Amino acid sequence: MDAAIRPRAADHGVCKLSADSPPSPARRVAQAVDALRHGWPLRIGDAPLLLPVETAAAPGATSARLLISAARAATLKLANQREAADGHSPVLVEAGEPQNLAQALAVADPSLDLVSPLKGPFAARALAFAVEAEAALELARIAGVLPAFLVEPAEAGEAVMLEAQDLAHWADPAHLAIATRARLPVAASEEAEIVAFRKPDDTREHMALVIGNPDYGRAPLVRLHSECLTGDIFASLKCDCGPQLQAALALMAAEAAAGGWGVLLYLRQEGRGIGLVNKLRAYRLQDEGFDTVDANARLGLPVEARDFATAARMLELLGVEAVRLLTNNPAKVEALAAAGVRVAERVAHQLPANPHNARYLATKRDRSGHLLG
Repeated sequence: MDAAIRPRAADHGVCKLSADSPPSPARRVAQAVDALRHGWPLRIGDAPLLLPVETAAAPGATSARLLISAARAATLKLANQREAADGHSPVLVEAGEPQNLAQALAVADPSLDLVSPLKGPFAARALAFAVEAEAALELARIAGVLPAFLVEPAEAGEAVMLEAQDLAHWADPAHLAIATRARLPVAASEEAEIVAFRKPDDTREHMALVIGNPDYGRAPLVRLHSECLTGDIFASLKCDCGPQLQAALALMAAEAAAGGWGVLLYLRQEGRGIGLVNKLRAYRLQDEGFDTVDANARLGLPVEARDFATAARMLELLGVEAVRLLTNNPAKVEALAAAGVRVAERVAHQLPANPHNARYLATKRDRSGHLLG
């Protein structure tokens, strides 16, 4: 089967910088994400220094100003009645007195809403560094931490430097390359090959499982499947991810048996792009009665942050120009088409609900635009 898959120049990877080269824009983003995980401050362009509230490694840091998302500010009624069209857009709030990290965490973390009352008063302030603030919230999402920062705090330590526009370089799917590939018989089909993709400045490694013998004159059955640890591995009943994955593989195996082929793209973007820990935080809020959309908003995170341009790049590297897309999500069809992949057919992918995920599926239909079939 290896010989049947079209060789690509990108299999050889991408060029690497020498040890003496200054950090590239994408490398600066990777360093910034690492800094947020370690609790180190950032300085984005000429904006004030920003210290991540959740992970801060500066116990003495204090500031009266906090940067949070519009959705979180609205939840806490800290936005002076100014509703933002995008809940993930930044809002600068100022307290009457400096806040320490414990007090700031009560602003950032919805699990503390009833445990730690806010020490106000707070007021929303004009944001003079909006572009840099948007970049900071996006970096927090990528790092998987709560999108909340102390602004120019005392005793924060030395900052990691980057520019707001660096994020576009980091996100560019053109940097993605095939790292390796191997034959991988799976339960659904013994005729399968796994292909690994990665970028030099991104620790996530995306996978493609190619089932059957590729026929580049025939559009394969393709499924874009975003990683779901709880559903794919632990068979969670809160979502339909695990059953969707297994059903997709079975359909591709049947396609291969009939002379066609299939490609399952396994994208490392847990929780629709907000990360595993934040997804579990959203689960906790769902247990309190919020649906998936409102739970993400209370966390100050986007409802949808998946990167389908990466999927299009993976298909390009595999030599796939047209697909029969297995999905009920019109956004996936639109994203692939916008990236130059021809969607020859949308194939419905609907599975029965269970008592634990019925509300989740209804929310996807009613609030996220998913189709019934």
